[in-house]
Amino acid sequence: MKFMKKKEYNYQMIYRRACLVLYDIASILAASFLAISMRYEFRYGEIPEYFLETILRFLPFNVVLTVIIFYIFRLYHSLWAFAGENELQNLVVSCFLSGAINGVGLYVVRVAQRAVPNSYYFVYTFLLVTFIFISRFSYRFIRSKKHKMQNRKNTIRVMIIGAGDAGNSIIKEIVSSNFSTMTIGCIIDDDPAKKGSFIQGIRVAGGRDKILECADVYNIDEIFVAIPSASKAVIREILEICKETECKLRSLPGMYQLVNGEVNVSQLRDVEVEDLLGREPIKVDLDSILSYVCGKVVLVTGGGGSIGSELCRQIAQHQPKRLILLDIYENSAYDVQQELKVKYPRLDLVVLIASVRNTNRMNAVFSEYQPDIVYHAAAHKHVPLMEASPNEAVKNNVFGTWKTAQAAAFYGTKKFVMISTDKAVNPTNIMGASKRICEMIIQTFNKHYETEFVAVRFGNVLGSNGSVIPLFKKQIENGGPVTVTHPDIIRYFMTIPEAVSLVLQAGAYAKGGEIFVLDMGEPVKILDLARNLIRLSGYRVDEDIRIEFTGLRPGEKLYEELLMEEEGLQDTANKMIHIGRPIEIDEMKFFGQLKNLKEQSKNESSQIRHLIREIVPTYQIRE
Repeated sequence: MKFMKKKEYNYQMIYRRACLVLYDIASILAASFLAISMRYEFRYGEIPEYFLETILRFLPFNVVLTVIIFYIFRLYHSLWAFAGENELQNLVVSCFLSGAINGVGLYVVRVAQRAVPNSYYFVYTFLLVTFIFISRFSYRFIRSKKHKMQNRKNTIRVMIIGAGDAGNSIIKEIVSSNFSTMTIGCIIDDDPAKKGSFIQGIRVAGGRDKILECADVYNIDEIFVAIPSASKAVIREILEICKETECKLRSLPGMYQLVNGEVNVSQLRDVEVEDLLGREPIKVDLDSILSYVCGKVVLVTGGGGSIGSELCRQIAQHQPKRLILLDIYENSAYDVQQELKVKYPRLDLVVLIASVRNTNRMNAVFSEYQPDIVYHAAAHKHVPLMEASPNEAVKNNVFGTWKTAQAAAFYGTKKFVMISTDKAVNPTNIMGASKRICEMIIQTFNKHYETEFVAVRFGNVLGSNGSVIPLFKKQIENGGPVTVTHPDIIRYFMTIPEAVSLVLQAGAYAKGGEIFVLDMGEPVKILDLARNLIRLSGYRVDEDIRIEFTGLRPGEKLYEELLMEEEGLQDTANKMIHIGRPIEIDEMKFFGQLKNLKEQSKNESSQIRHLIREIVPTYQIRE
């Protein structure tokens, strides 16, 4: 036997609506009698009786019809604490409609030839709008004043940079929200016309030249940069000023937030170090470039890693026939799998757990799936860890690449793109030297097989698993110190999506045998990154958070080179991508050295570095 669930009533809502209905009835009565009284300047004895009788005759009908109109226009449903333009419009229209119906009704039930004086209709409508407006918007006004009084007790004082639509939206939310723990001190905008004006009662103090002064005068704790349409160069200039204030910085992600109407406090994010790199994001026309991916079977090795997973994301957007994600680490592969399933439900996605070191497994994968394009991102990349385990670097990087490339060639893969590194140039570590051997393997294979084998070389990517930025953030969260290996160490930086988009474009340019070199822009001092990140987090360098120098790690050098001197450089259609001229290799000698290297790495030889030096003469062994 099923029991009917007793219907639950919101008694508070019913009570509130009942009060509004009673207030509206009182307002209709008051507007009706005040309108005729004002016509005769409140001299009641002079009001003709037939006017009063006409009004009284239609008054019950007027009350009922007006309440129905108000109900239709949702004057009893809206949350008036958050009432805006739409609610005000409904209020005015419903009152004017009530006035019109009142006028028609009075004419129909009139006692004398004239129903009421002509001025009555206008005064009645005006009074009704006024009374109803007061009832609906007085609560919002009182609530706003109460919140402003509470805000004075809040501890976080905020400066808003940008007096445009984005800034106005942020200000409105902070001022009106009951849950905000912030109070706005001032607004900064470079537009001279806005200086001295007020937004939501907050004064525009001036341009960016006033940031430091206002931060001190208004005791600012946090600065919100609300100019999402500004260029990276302008943002960088403003942030360079802001970081001198030692305030915590936040910014809006981008202009699309405005278009989607998503601008609010929750969209503010902490300013990232990449905001200070001072250049526009690299833009690549992937739609035209990735036409060669459409309808193809694509395999990404190391698909669960930083670069591999982003390759999968960008390839998935362009309708491959099938996307195969291969990785040895099941947790990361699973995470990417779930993400792609949600974003691209129609994608034919295959996720395989496999090691590129396993010859039989790789042959089986290529035999079953017959990939048209392979992006080989699987590798051991952590420099100090590979210095401690050099034979593992050789097994995974060198012979993992060999076995994957050999399977690709044997099973007719059309294009094979290997992800390399700037550390392969004049390497001082096992990881870089192993990647240099991989490049040599790729160039050699290209001469003997129909598959187009290429390598793409680039530097550090922000946000990758091995990036220094996450480490710095964690150290700052723990109160420091922030560890930098050397005060003069520099690196080239690029975001993961930027690097991957250029890798994909390089793959489209590939004819076979090239080593593509990505232009990473100007190098950045790691010490400057550490200082900026500390300041952007709202701390003072060496006062709140110390920077500690730990010395160069095993295999680490002060700077990375993207190109070997003997390679030369050739431009492509994209100014961010260059081609290094292939180096001549004595193949017989090279294959003999590889055979010996394979045996020695299996036997865990302690002389593995010297064997690598024989293959890569530019490798500098650091004892």
